[in-house]
Amino acid sequence: MASIGKILRRTFLIGSAAVVGGVAFGAYYVTRPAANPLKPQDGETALSPFVMIDQEGITLFAPRAEMGQGVMTTWAALIAEELDVELDDIRVLHGPAAAAYYNSALVGEGLPNKGYDVTDFQHNLGEALGVLGRTLSLQITGGSTSMKDGFERMRLAGASARETLKQAAADQLGVDREQLKTAKGAVIAPDGTQIPYTELAAAAGQIEAIEAPLRDPSKWRLLGQSQPRLDMAGKSTGTAEFGIDVRPEGLKFASVRMNPKLGGDMKGFDASAAEAMPGVEKIVDLGTGVAVIASNTWLAIQAVEAIDVDWGDAPYPPETEGIFAEIAKALDAEPNSTMRDDGDVSVLPEGATEITAEYTVPYLAHATMEPMNATALFTGSKLDLWCGNQAPTLIQMRVANVANLDTEAVEIHTTYLGGGFGRRGELDFGEIATKVAMAMPGVPVQTTWSREEDMRHDFYRPGAMARMRGAVKDGQAVLIDGKVAAQSSTQQAMERYTGFPGGGPDKVLVEGFFNQPYAIPNYRMSGHIAPLDIPVGFWRSVGNSHNGFFHETFMDELAHAVGQDPLEFRLALAKSEHAPSAGCLAAVKEMSGWTGQTPDGVGRGVALTYSFGTPVAQVIEVVDEDGSIRISKAWIACDMGLALDPATVEAQMIGGMIYGLSAAVQGEITFADGEVEQYNFPDYDALRMHNTPLTEVRILETNKHMGGAGEPGTPPSMPALGNALFDLTGERARTLPLNRQFDLLI
Repeated sequence: MASIGKILRRTFLIGSAAVVGGVAFGAYYVTRPAANPLKPQDGETALSPFVMIDQEGITLFAPRAEMGQGVMTTWAALIAEELDVELDDIRVLHGPAAAAYYNSALVGEGLPNKGYDVTDFQHNLGEALGVLGRTLSLQITGGSTSMKDGFERMRLAGASARETLKQAAADQLGVDREQLKTAKGAVIAPDGTQIPYTELAAAAGQIEAIEAPLRDPSKWRLLGQSQPRLDMAGKSTGTAEFGIDVRPEGLKFASVRMNPKLGGDMKGFDASAAEAMPGVEKIVDLGTGVAVIASNTWLAIQAVEAIDVDWGDAPYPPETEGIFAEIAKALDAEPNSTMRDDGDVSVLPEGATEITAEYTVPYLAHATMEPMNATALFTGSKLDLWCGNQAPTLIQMRVANVANLDTEAVEIHTTYLGGGFGRRGELDFGEIATKVAMAMPGVPVQTTWSREEDMRHDFYRPGAMARMRGAVKDGQAVLIDGKVAAQSSTQQAMERYTGFPGGGPDKVLVEGFFNQPYAIPNYRMSGHIAPLDIPVGFWRSVGNSHNGFFHETFMDELAHAVGQDPLEFRLALAKSEHAPSAGCLAAVKEMSGWTGQTPDGVGRGVALTYSFGTPVAQVIEVVDEDGSIRISKAWIACDMGLALDPATVEAQMIGGMIYGLSAAVQGEITFADGEVEQYNFPDYDALRMHNTPLTEVRILETNKHMGGAGEPGTPPSMPALGNALFDLTGERARTLPLNRQFDLLI
């Protein structure tokens, strides 16, 4: 059977052997091409794992999930640019679960560098290590890596398809391939004769794929330009299929209840009241919870709530206060990592002024608009699973284990995601849906979490605390010494994925903390793991989400302590450390007309964070309107290095900022008697139209290497807002959410 733990252990060992020059088999295993998972039917030709051509046209099988970030459109543009077709000539489907769709950029993100200071050697090493993503079957959407992963791979796939089609035409016409051109989905002969790709597909399928050089960017037609989103029409008309829209013939509906005291056991239950409800077809004992299969989702939700369950206690302190007491203890324990330790922070420089501060941020939910769901059909020898997910190969292996099947007997159908933010990178929803479907073999069952069950059973962004010490002298920061404590999302996730306990220095815990682009001579940042058992996971921008608030709020405190303008203070420290970061600060200064002076009733705050290869600077403006504070305007500057679709980058920067501002204003998950207290959006709301700022975005392209877009807009939003509130009120925000301290318009 397919055991993800066994698979990962075996491939890690082979990979390690190959890296150190081990046996020939090890090197071959790591470097051999992945098998093409596409199995063309009659009249179809799969020119690569990404491109299939038939009589109907061209289909791109995209390996990354489309969850609103526009990835399918830009991947299609990468193909179309080299294949000489228009964007609307390409149909885009999500690729199946397969090693060929591995994320080549993900492994390199784990290298222990700051990112902004990466050398060419380190960058090339990261790219070389990308092949391990195939070995480990890391078909994952996350870490703002989709474009970094696909930039060359998709263009190469398009170029190879173009040249292979030209060769098929050359063979048919009896001419040399170099005499042929391509345009608008056709091969053009010297005499002007045009042969559509669709007529060449069958012959091209008999030719070994031809490698071709990539076109110079000066000849690009599509890349670097804003393109209409390919998913726009379907989503606007309601015809796009999300997981919750799946309707196989004969579908039944289910809902679940798990222990509200997270991680506690289930001692027993009485389902008699649910069994008596008309339309209820089956009660399913999940071991750690219960499910009801019924004739519709609403009935299933009502019935599962009617079950009387005896729940065990949670394995963590029952109240929020006790949980954060444990996090605070971790700050006094030995660090898990000290990934930056420049100069000597133990000695206060002569004549310097010391500043200290402590910060706290809460647990946060992903709160995807589409509640968690999955549809499964189990026949005994085969399993089909339909769901929005960020990790098809991992979920395939997990549900294969649950169903006691080989992975080849499991087919994953990835739909659009109604929000992911890291939540759909988990595997629990597929596992539970599989267990439910196994209780009714031969019948497709759609399992949907109620909003309340979803909100209260997340893998939360961990609550975190930071203890900061710094020093300023002669108008500049000369020392910064920080400690951050939180649960380890990485270690928990690795254990959930592989069955092995995570270990070693946790870079994710301190990202956005140790690697900020400031030239401070004495600079130490440490990460401390809090030993708690609350389920935590990867939330949009992950460790950067809390560390951005800690670091940039403290930078603001240092600037004010020395009497410097907060933006100029940062700009002076960034100029010699990382020019693209300094460029972002200079851009928001110009965009916002920043002078360092604001009129009465107006406050402005600035923050700069470097994350996922992209520096982002934000200025937030707040206004006092008769005692209620409104977030009125925002300016964002980011440096992607290369923006393949500026409109998509702009949308992601604004969306990431709004996601962060929503958390900053009112987002928190709290606990009472071991249970999460927030049930639904009235308890865990987001910014709406009336309190979202008017926003201007500027995209710079001076960064040496391509950065991400989906996540970097979130980290600077929280400190920029807190710093703006300080400018307005004189009160420093050291704890989130901000509505506990300020009268914000909600």
